[in-house]
Amino acid sequence: MTDFEKFPEHFPKVAESIRINKREGNYAEMDATVRSFGKRFQVEMKTRILPGKGFISDNDSYQFGTSGHEEMSLSEHAKGTLIDYTYQVTIHKKWLRMIAVPLLRWYSMKYWEKAVIDRLKKILEKQ
Repeated sequence: MTDFEKFPEHFPKVAESIRINKREGNYAEMDATVRSFGKRFQVEMKTRILPGKGFISDNDSYQFGTSGHEEMSLSEHAKGTLIDYTYQVTIHKKWLRMIAVPLLRWYSMKYWEKAVIDRLKKILEKQ
């Protein structure tokens, strides 16, 4: 999950491209082109990699008018691998809040689950 440059290969429904601009140890700054709601938009990511566990990322999409705090971790579980994922979104455009809140709460999280989490489960099952 921390091979960000391969995200588009592994998760093509949500990631079109990721370019790492800066890397210092376990910290990376990236520009990503992502897909959501049938559109492409740019996201600036400032990410701390948690070796052997996952990552924590603060993301800004000035184009879409949102920012977010994302955390992904993988850990051993008696029945396999536990995937723990959270994304806290701040919507900066007032008009967007009225329509985005219901979409983000339900549609976008369900879409992310299918496009990333379900895909990740398949990858993990092969190992």
